[in-house]
Amino acid sequence: MVANVGPVNLLSAVVTLFLVMDPLGNVPLFLSVLRVVAPERRRTVLLREVALAYLVLVTFVLIGDSLLRFLGLEQPAVGIAGGIVLFLIALRMVFPPEGGATAPSPQGEPFIVPLAIPLLAGPSTLATLLLLQSATPASTGPLLLALTIAWAVSSAILLSSTSLYRVLRERGLMAMERLMGMLLVMVAVQMLLNGVRVFLQGE
Repeated sequence: MVANVGPVNLLSAVVTLFLVMDPLGNVPLFLSVLRVVAPERRRTVLLREVALAYLVLVTFVLIGDSLLRFLGLEQPAVGIAGGIVLFLIALRMVFPPEGGATAPSPQGEPFIVPLAIPLLAGPSTLATLLLLQSATPASTGPLLLALTIAWAVSSAILLSSTSLYRVLRERGLMAMERLMGMLLVMVAVQMLLNGVRVFLQGE
């Protein structure tokens, strides 16, 4: 494993985080939750929620290394577990559950839940950050950069959710999400293989 994050690894981290955040798949859920918000308030609420999600994700990156040490987790274990988790997430994107995902129905204007957490800064994104932190120790700066880029692109898509839904409709968004799921399957398998390889080399 490389000790630091070079350009290729940075790009890989950005793509992986973007796929896990799944902004295209979240567009219908965001629109469903925002139906209870007055039209003139929706952009303000979206900006607040994506900013709160970013704050949560950055905080997790900053404490991730300490968390790994506290739990005594080694890179092969995190790599194998992360690959399995990402694979399961990808399968749900490619083969969504019958009836599709349903968003909770908050009473009044949403705050933090469910838009910031768990739709954007959810368990899958936090687990991926933990995996990337384990794979590139002492590289918090590049990981924060990768997170910022992935978050910015995801946020731009979600801020344009109304226009995207109008253009792509539900079928178009579903097709895009399944394509992203296929890419994530390959990323997950590679992470799993890397974890197994490092484990075998340490034997």
